[in-house]
Amino acid sequence: MDGVINFYKDRGDTSFGSVAKVRKILKTKKVGHTGTLDPEAEGVLPICVGKATKLVDFIMGKEKTYKAGFRLGFVSDTLDAFGEVRATGKPVPGESVVREVVSRYLGKQKQLPPM
Repeated sequence: MDGVINFYKDRGDTSFGSVAKVRKILKTKKVGHTGTLDPEAEGVLPICVGKATKLVDFIMGKEKTYKAGFRLGFVSDTLDAFGEVRATGKPVPGESVVREVVSRYLGKQKQLPPM
């Protein structure tokens, strides 16, 4: 089989784990993903199979879009969305402050994924 599969990666799964699932289901070794998604991220992960693995570098060089959400005024014991959440006790900034800070992150960003 040759082609690109738009694989939906669930939160908690790794990109490598997604490739392993596709490899097992299709019973083929020539499978590759087109960019590493953080295990906490969920969304479409294009996976190339067979001769389509030659497209991996081409697809990785294209623009990507990410959507994120957040809650203000809380911190977790693990500093992420999966820990026990507790109130920080600090006041939540006003809407105008939040909009100004968020506007700094609109548009193209260079992202270095964590090791």
